[in-house]
Order: sequence, then structure tokens, then C-alpha cells
Amino acid sequence: MNTKKTPVIYIGLVIVLVVLVNVLSNRFNLRIDLTEDNRYTLSKATKDILRNLDEPVTVKAYFTSEGLPPQYLKVRRDFKELLIEYNKISGGDLVYEFIDPSEGESVEQEAMQNGIQPVIVQVREKDQLKQQRAFMGAIISMGSQKEVIPFMDNNAPMEYALTTSIKKVSVVNKPLIGIIGGHEEPSLAEMQEAVYSLEVLYNLEEITLSDTLDFMKYQAMAWINPQAIVEPAELAILDQYLAQGGKLFLAFNTVKHDFNTSQAELLETGIDAWLSEKGLIVEKNALVDAQCVNVSVRQQRGPFVMNVPVPFPYIPQVSNFADHVITKGMELIVLPMVSTMSYVGDSTKKFTPLVFSSNKADTKTVPLFFDVNRNWTDQDFPLSNVALGGILSGKLSGNLESQMVVIADGDFPVNGEGANAQQLQPDNISLFVNSIDWLADDTGLIDLRTKGVSSRPLDEMDDSKKQWLKWFNFFLPILLILAFGFYRSQVNKNKRMRRMERGSLG
Repeated sequence: MNTKKTPVIYIGLVIVLVVLVNVLSNRFNLRIDLTEDNRYTLSKATKDILRNLDEPVTVKAYFTSEGLPPQYLKVRRDFKELLIEYNKISGGDLVYEFIDPSEGESVEQEAMQNGIQPVIVQVREKDQLKQQRAFMGAIISMGSQKEVIPFMDNNAPMEYALTTSIKKVSVVNKPLIGIIGGHEEPSLAEMQEAVYSLEVLYNLEEITLSDTLDFMKYQAMAWINPQAIVEPAELAILDQYLAQGGKLFLAFNTVKHDFNTSQAELLETGIDAWLSEKGLIVEKNALVDAQCVNVSVRQQRGPFVMNVPVPFPYIPQVSNFADHVITKGMELIVLPMVSTMSYVGDSTKKFTPLVFSSNKADTKTVPLFFDVNRNWTDQDFPLSNVALGGILSGKLSGNLESQMVVIADGDFPVNGEGANAQQLQPDNISLFVNSIDWLADDTGLIDLRTKGVSSRPLDEMDDSKKQWLKWFNFFLPILLILAFGFYRSQVNKNKRMRRMERGSLG
């Protein structure tokens, strides 16, 4: 064989192979997903929902198609590819249409009337920045039911947004979830992010423990952040619910805090005493954790007064979770003024911790005063992996099995209302809604909630890992070049050796 033609043949074979793989993957909907969280592989929940549609689902996607920066055009392309895959898996029961609102004013009006508003994006044109309106939303409908995705962000979990919208328009009889009130709990309006996620699968009903209701009609009940004393008679009613196999999500505080006055004091509701009778001890303390949020503090720097970010260990950033379906895929939740818990009960019950502190933590007794200017050191955090939430199951009241998910912080799913509203960490919502799904025996969408863009903040890595990543990124290209050079050198050396052997034989 002519050695000069060999590289050309190899290159030709590679090109043919690549083309063949792309044709086959497109024809048979094949895809190799090398991402850590299988971001480009549809979940079982999505496939089950699409294969069990009772009626056709229509998706109208309003996306501006030209003149946008690459990251926005990529969103459009990814969304279209996702719809193609959904169409194939549903057997044609999901149909879609892509519409460009820039084609005419009437199309723009149609999009806005349907709840899809334009966003302003920065576009670079001829070395100048200009602003352009862009539409990037979709309408999902089945029969008379309609759901709107007003804007598809390039960092949003696309599959979750689309699948939950399809589920929302296709589900017929939603189970009931009771939301307990009557003790100065936050309203549903103050938990709008959590409520929006819950309403995909459930109908929510606000109740009080003094209501003369059949509580067993609820698939599960949720009790979030009560602030007033709970009467023993009300706790007795809750025991009756658990005695019949009821299921409860409970997030409450033992400490009342005010970050504006930098103070915290005990919060007496009686719930901690009720839980202690079941063997679960929720301490009247406040966790401090080296892994925490930063708060802005005004400090004098020379002649200037500046806002300086400082760590505030009373608001831990929790990333230590058990291997359980409720916490699967979670990366980070924020638990302001969370307390610790432990189990001391008998063998008729079981406690499964779900959420833990980091390996640098401690607890503070109350009342206490927050010193935001304190210089914290490693010696201030002698505790490790302390339980902050978990599942209590077994014979909690009576002879039937029941379950409770208990989190020792009542603030984590509350985002507030009006001017005080704040956006929560996405996994805060996932912890709450996943817990309800697990209690209600419907875990179908749990995997999707925590599937999206991963949180990998460098400032939360230890110094040794940062250093390793720095040198790895520096040396990897050099090593690849040296390896390729060594390989080429060996190939050329082997060629010379073969020529010399043929010459000596001749």
C-alpha cells in the first residue's frame, strides 16, 4: 500500500463514520449524553407522561429566529430539538408549531395576548451595542386547558418547564393537599414559588386543626412556620390523623429571629414538645455553619465607607444530603436560623436523617445577639454532619404506620409577598415539593426538579481543590501537545526503521 495515501484513507473513513453516526442518531433518535446529571437524556417521568396522553397536546412556540446573540439562538434550537423528541416519544400526540413574532405586528399581538411578553436583549452590531426585543416563550394546550411558559431562560431546566406544563394541562383529578393554618403561618401568597410547583399535581386547600373535616381526604398535609401556641386539643386532632395512617410535612422554628435588630429569642409553639413524645428532639438552638451566605456590611476602608461582603454563619448554605429520593440531585439549600435534631425514640419508629450541616458547624443557645463583624475561625465550628431535617416513620400515633417529614426551619420555603418578596434557592422549593410528592406516593417529577444547570461556585471549594483545578487547566493543553508530539515522533521513527530494514534487505 502507498504510505502517502494511508492518512487520506484514514481521514476519509473518519468522515464517513461521523456522517453515518449522525444520520443514524437522527433517524433513530439516538444521543450520547456525557453530562454529569444526564441533562440531555429525557427522564422516565417525561416518557411516562408523553406515552400516556389521553388527548393530543399542542405546543405553540413563539421564538424570535434572527438577529439574536448565539446563546439565545441556542435556546431556540434546543427547545425545538426537545419538541421533536417529545413528538416521537408521544407517538405524534404532541404536535408543535414554531412562530416568529417578528414576521408581523399581528403575530406579536397574538403572542402578548396569550401571556408571552417580549424581553430586551443586548445585540452587538458593527462594534455597537443595541437593544432588541425578543420572544422566547410557548403555549401548551390540551382541550380547554392552557399553560404558558412566558420566557425560556438559557439557564432554566427546559425539560422540567415543558413536562410540568404538559402534566398540568393533562391531569384530570388532582389529589388534595391540606395546608394547615390558624397559628400565624405564612399565606399561600407568601409561598408562591412553592405553591406554583405544588399546583402542577395537587389541589391545595387551606384548613385549620379545629375544622370539623374528614382529614383523611387529604393525600398529605403540610404545616409551615407556625408562630403561635398550638393548643393540645389541636395536636390531639393531628394525632388522630396520624393514627389513621396520615402523612405530614412539618417545617417549624424553635427560634424567632430578627436580622434587622440582630437578635434571636425562643419561639414557643408546643410542637417541639409534641415531637419529643414521639422520640424526635428538635433543639431550641441556632446552628452556625462555616458554609454560609455572605451579607453586606458597611465598613470604613481608609477615607471611604464601603459595603463589604462578610460570612454570616447563622444562614447556612447546606449541601450535605442523604441518598434518598427526596433529596436526590439536590446541591444547595439555604436554611436561615435552622435548629438541630436527634432521635431518642423506641424501635416502633424510625428516624431517617435527610439534611445535614457541613463538617464545620456549631450550635448557639438563645437568646442571642448577632455580631455581623465577628471574625470567625475554624475553632468556632467543632461539630460535623449534624441532622437538620429528616423522616420520622412508623407507629407515630396508634397502631397504623404513618410518616412525617420534619425540617427544623420554617422559613426555607417562604419567599414573602410584595416589596418583601425574594427569590428562593431552587433546591429550597425542591426539598418542600419533593417531600410532598414522597408523602403522597407520587415521585414522578422529583428527578426533573433537580435536573438543570448545576451549581459549582468556586468560592465554596476548599483551597486545595481550587489549586488543583488551576494547575490542571494550565498543564492539560501542554501535556496534550507533548503527548501528540511524542506520538508523531514515534510514528516517524517507526517509518524510518522500516525504510532502513527494507534498504538493508535490498
